[in-house]
Amino acid sequence: MSFPILQKYLARLSDATGAASSIWLDHEGKAQGRFFNCTMSSAFQPIRELASGRVQAYEGLARSVSAQDQGLSLWKLLDHAASDDESIELDRLCRMLHAINFFRQADAGGQDLYLNVHDRLLSAVSSNHGHAFRRILDALELPLDRVVLQLPAASPQQGWLLNYVSDNYRRNGFRFAVNVPSAREALHVLERLRPDVFKLDARELHDSETLQTLLTRSAQAGVALVFKRLESPQALTVLRQLSEAAGVPLLVQGYLLDEPRADLLDAEARAVAA
Repeated sequence: MSFPILQKYLARLSDATGAASSIWLDHEGKAQGRFFNCTMSSAFQPIRELASGRVQAYEGLARSVSAQDQGLSLWKLLDHAASDDESIELDRLCRMLHAINFFRQADAGGQDLYLNVHDRLLSAVSSNHGHAFRRILDALELPLDRVVLQLPAASPQQGWLLNYVSDNYRRNGFRFAVNVPSAREALHVLERLRPDVFKLDARELHDSETLQTLLTRSAQAGVALVFKRLESPQALTVLRQLSEAAGVPLLVQGYLLDEPRADLLDAEARAVAA
């Protein structure tokens, strides 16, 4: 699928220089951006179906531009940004870069793009979360329905804020995922908020009874489950056992299967996990 408006925008970016623009293209056609004195670009980590191994989505990750392959993670820059306004600027720059670098690639196919929303943004944006990013996607005529915004884990005291922000994203047409620290917390969130996706840590699989309950209730509510940070064969085995016992499909993401990289996988690599 091609996106003509995006292609015109990229053609204009190819004439820009790093010194004159906050976003430009490198010699390989990848979009780069600048935050203070740091140059950044995008890496994408696949999210695969557990049963088939097929890639269903990618998570966009900010990376410093480095002579080494993928550079360093830049997400912690938001933790040290001097002000809320600068946090908002960096967060939106990252999401725009990822959207450009994802949809400019022909192999984006029908996969979804997961984009992080930093926890500082939950309270820093005064109203109408998602409106500014929706305007960018609309201007470039990029498909809103293929973007999933990932919300950070919220404390019990922030529950109202998570509800408010998620409602804004939904009103602006976005699907959203919620990161949760445990299956028990996911069940609490499910009672008051119905996200499109839960993201859980594949290193925390000890409470099998609660996990089974979560799998069943999430399937009934139409909520997908992604287990991130999949790093060991043992965790992969446990997830397969949980999925088979509950009869519920799961999605998985982690270095055991794929490393983040700038280029999306080709059709053959998307079909089977490495």
